[in-house]
Amino acid sequence: MENNRFINALNQVAYKINSYKYIIAIKNSFTLLLPIIITGAFATLFSSMVFDSTNGLAQISWLSWLENLKPLSQMINYATMDMMALGAVFLIGNEMGKLNKLDGHFPGLLAALSYIAVVPTAIDAIINDTETVNVSDVISSEYTGSSGLFLGMIVAIGSIELYTWLGKQDKLKIKMPDSVPTNVSRSFSALIPTVITIVAIASIGFLINAVTGVHIYDIIYNLVQAPLENVVQGLPGILILMLVSQLFWVIGIHGNQIIKPIREPILLAAIAENTKAFEAGKEIPNIINMPFWDIYMTVGGSGLTLGLLIAMFIGSKREDYRSIGKLSFAPGLFNVNEPVIFGLPIVLNPIMAIPFVITPLVTGTIAYFLTTIGFAGKAVVMIPWTTPPIISAWLATAGDLGAVVTQIICIAVAVLIYLPFIRAANNEAKVEDIEKEEFGEEVVNE
Repeated sequence: MENNRFINALNQVAYKINSYKYIIAIKNSFTLLLPIIITGAFATLFSSMVFDSTNGLAQISWLSWLENLKPLSQMINYATMDMMALGAVFLIGNEMGKLNKLDGHFPGLLAALSYIAVVPTAIDAIINDTETVNVSDVISSEYTGSSGLFLGMIVAIGSIELYTWLGKQDKLKIKMPDSVPTNVSRSFSALIPTVITIVAIASIGFLINAVTGVHIYDIIYNLVQAPLENVVQGLPGILILMLVSQLFWVIGIHGNQIIKPIREPILLAAIAENTKAFEAGKEIPNIINMPFWDIYMTVGGSGLTLGLLIAMFIGSKREDYRSIGKLSFAPGLFNVNEPVIFGLPIVLNPIMAIPFVITPLVTGTIAYFLTTIGFAGKAVVMIPWTTPPIISAWLATAGDLGAVVTQIICIAVAVLIYLPFIRAANNEAKVEDIEKEEFGEEVVNE
């Protein structure tokens, strides 16, 4: 009874989180943004491994012409990775518009313009390594890239909420005669709410800067984004995040969806910083990022169930387990593990839930340690989460063999963790068979 109450309480928490419209908008937006980020990351990968004349294929004499294509990859990287925040603002504005029942893509445009209105539009440029010149009417990639994500999310949500409220005020609507086309009438109706929204958002940024001498971007980054990054990008933080995800999975709720609003902005920003540093030939800053999660903690899917499937083939004599293993192995290679989670099942299974929860915590710790000591390279490329193992580690780290070995170690450790529980499940099956023989199947089922 107490267990049921706990599960019901977690279900209620998950329902409230997933139904909160700001959470929905952020989750949907980062899902849509992911292909853009992957495109930029692979542009960087080609820049380094193909077009580079020092480390890439362009160092081969008859392929030296490939170096001429390097500016192409840099253009793609700039348009994607360096515009991440701007893209996120547009998409969140769009999603907020849908949730607020606003027509078209105008909310996305309004959110993007509101964000541009609050970020600095001047930068200090260094000339000849000594002279500093202030250049106006430009926006630094510091604000349009990953560092601007949290301010962008706040502005996108705030601007569309304000615009929606203003749009419901009849006094602010410019009403046109019936003879005027609908699209023209709609644009005039939105005129005053649009003006007020942009002016209000810009004024907030202006007043904060006037009073404090600091831009609102610096305040949000230093008070919100940087502390969250320090927590989640540290080993304890990522383990806690994984633990929460796994516990929700155990009761049948998609754990990744629950933590996504926290995980995605921070871990995607971390891999974007790594990609940028890698492109510039600088030291890679972040060990923990989105590919770290994918290639070391969720190989085969949440719970690192590729290890579970291998353990089933090695140690299980149960026909039902082996059948599920055969059906789940092919999807598992592409990190799709719903067949084994719900087919075995792992959900509400006291035996299999334990290794399912602890395995990614152990492998994450191992991978973090091996990366810290330099055995495995840090991830620098955002890869699709469906990329199979071995290939995923090699691509994410731009060809680092230490990372490939580390991923293999993580899979092997997962197998060792799951094996005792597979054997326990075998013993449980034997007991059930004996009871069926002695008391009959109907009595046992009751």
